[in-house]
Order: sequence, then C-alpha cells, then structure tokens
Amino acid sequence: MKLHIYLIAIVTFISGITFAQKPNFDEFKTSKGTLKIEPILHGSLILTHNNKTIYVDPYGGSKLFESKNVPDIILITDIHRDHLDQKTLDGIDTSKAIFIVPQAVANQLPKKYASKIVVLKNDQGIHRLDYFIQAIPMYNLPEVVDSRHPKGRGNGYLLTIDNKRVYISGDTEDIIEMRRLQNIDIAFICMNLPYTMDINQAASAVLEFKPKVVYPYHFRGSEGFSNVTEFKNLVHLKDTNIDVRLKKWYPNN
Repeated sequence: MKLHIYLIAIVTFISGITFAQKPNFDEFKTSKGTLKIEPILHGSLILTHNNKTIYVDPYGGSKLFESKNVPDIILITDIHRDHLDQKTLDGIDTSKAIFIVPQAVANQLPKKYASKIVVLKNDQGIHRLDYFIQAIPMYNLPEVVDSRHPKGRGNGYLLTIDNKRVYISGDTEDIIEMRRLQNIDIAFICMNLPYTMDINQAASAVLEFKPKVVYPYHFRGSEGFSNVTEFKNLVHLKDTNIDVRLKKWYPNN
C-alpha cells in the first residue's frame, strides 16, 4: 500500500512539473504549413510560419526575444511606448526585417530603418513574403479631439497566412470596422481601461464578428488586469463555438 501511494505521489509530482512547463504557444495547421503563435508581453507577440517570423509590437526588453527567431517582418500598431519601444528594437537583430507601420510610427523611427519601412494607412494592404497584410482602423469612442487613439493614427492588422486570417486589434474600442470583419480564424482583442475598452465591449464585438479563436491580450490597465476569465464567460454565455484562449501575457498574471 505504501509503495502504491508513493508511486502515485511521484506520478502526480511529475505531472505537475509537466503542466507547469507547458509551452506558452499554440500551433495551427494552415494549407501549406504550420502557424505558431507565441505571446510575449502585453500587446507583443510572435507569429512563425514556414521559417518566416513576424514580430508584433516588440516590447518589454530585448531579453524577451533572445531565444527567438530573427524577425522577417515587424508590425507596429501605434506610437505609444508599449507598442513603439525603441529600446527593445535597438536590442533586436532587425538586419533582415521589413517594418510595416502607420505614418505616425514611421515619423518616430530612427533614420537607420528608413530603407526598411513600409507605411500603410488604414484600409491599405500589401503583399510581403507570401502574406497579405492589411491595415485596419483602431481608435477610441467617441471620436474626440483629445482621444488617446484618434482614428487614422494607428493600425490594427489583418494578416492572410495561407488559408488563415489573423486579426490583431491594436489599441481600439469596439469599432464598426471590427464588428464588420468576416471569416476571421484567429483574433487578438485588447481590453484595458481607460485606454481601450472593457470586457463587455470586447465580448459584444467578438460575438458579432465571430472569430473561430480569440485571444484576449493587452489587458493590463491603469487599475490592474482586466478579468479575462469573465470575458470568456460572457462570450460563451451566448456562443460556445468561439474558442477563447487565455494565455500568459504577463509574468505575474
């Protein structure tokens, strides 16, 4: 009996270690390969597909990217320092990277990147490295002069990677351009007050455009973290077919 209990304890311990070490990334099969999605910090993530690597809003220090593939594309959504983090960019190998950014970001990037920059305005799109990347508006509601995120300054992004459509919201509220999206396979939706929107707005928008998979991200606000578990509950209360995935976006969350 004691041996039996001892063996159970060992198995439980090993299982606990395995669970604790579970990788913080997901993989999706595409028509021509595998898309790997890896949260980094806050609004920063890495997409890897067929030996091509896309960084989104690299932020939080270059050490977070030391073991990662060198980027082929860097997408930056806005000028705020949790999106345009020059200190982090300076510590990353950007030698082969294309920067796809809004004009406001291009205006602030150092001249050393000039030959690498592609500027997209809202609703414009471009083909790069077999992917189509479209800039989607991102802004606060109501639209006022002193808005933290005025319409036209920043970009959300819609990426077509093989047969997968990936939406990255950037800093926005539940705007009509988000609600009108169609056939979205994977969506990254921000939710942090007072900068973007609350979980109710986010859930309402998600329930309208119905992505197959949604990741709440960028959910640290001025008063702490948004309740992403409750966001998931709000979505599943009305549509359990939407796969809401809660990942580790912060060291202490």
